[in-house]
Amino acid sequence: MELLSPKSGNRAGYLFVAPYLLHLLLFFGYPLLFAVVLVFNRWDIVTPMEFVGLKNFGRMIHDDLFFRAILNTGLFLVIHIPLQIIVALFFAELLNSKLKGRTFFRTVYFLPVVVSGVVVTILFQQLFAFDTGFINNVLSALGGERVPWLVSPQWAMPSIALMATWKNAGLYVILFLAGLQNIPASLYEVSDIEGAGTWRKWWHITLPMLNPTVVTVVLLSTIGGFSLFIEPYVLTGGGPLNSTLSGLLYIYNQAFYFNHMGYAAALGLCFALIILGVVLLQRRFVETDVY
Repeated sequence: MELLSPKSGNRAGYLFVAPYLLHLLLFFGYPLLFAVVLVFNRWDIVTPMEFVGLKNFGRMIHDDLFFRAILNTGLFLVIHIPLQIIVALFFAELLNSKLKGRTFFRTVYFLPVVVSGVVVTILFQQLFAFDTGFINNVLSALGGERVPWLVSPQWAMPSIALMATWKNAGLYVILFLAGLQNIPASLYEVSDIEGAGTWRKWWHITLPMLNPTVVTVVLLSTIGGFSLFIEPYVLTGGGPLNSTLSGLLYIYNQAFYFNHMGYAAALGLCFALIILGVVLLQRRFVETDVY
């Protein structure tokens, strides 16, 4: 059997990599380059592009609605991330214990992750309905008042954060469960010998050893939170009074509702830089060394 020469081996390698490189160029490189071009142009899809330089960024500085959308997204993250960590860690601790039917419950907790986001959103739209929603019907039957979950500016975004937590918790339960199962049992055995209680073991062993997992969950939740789109688009359309208008939904409206493609590209670039800055800050202040 004749061995391939180094040059022929290199050619074979390039041949195998070529489909991936072509896919990368077509579906990532070209859209990215086109978006950079759009940033400096005015384009409504119908008429030819018009070069405007930095005017899109000048418009952005005076766009109060865009800053409102950023603040709404920040509010969502402030509610969603701590709630996501608490809920996911709680159920991961339960599944890590000697619980009957653990495999069944792991599957049940993960099911919302694989269900379509639109389906989940429509489901919660029915649950949160003011007059006919199941949640308000239960509250009314118990003697409480109906809550305007989706029609009040104060309740709308927390309601969306609650729904997003339910939708994504299963993924983070799996991550936390993997982290818990990787903690050496010898650490707990030594703490038992020294007479440490359950709370002290959790605080001084479990939580520090879960630090890498916590960092991962925070970063993934942040990136997912900045991608908030389907929930406000289907549930509220960004209302009431723009209280659930997310950054991504605002960019979508500018691009495909008003046909301001160049301005939408500038907004998207700014939004991407904001996400990058937040993630870097999180890595700086959340990630710590585990000893």
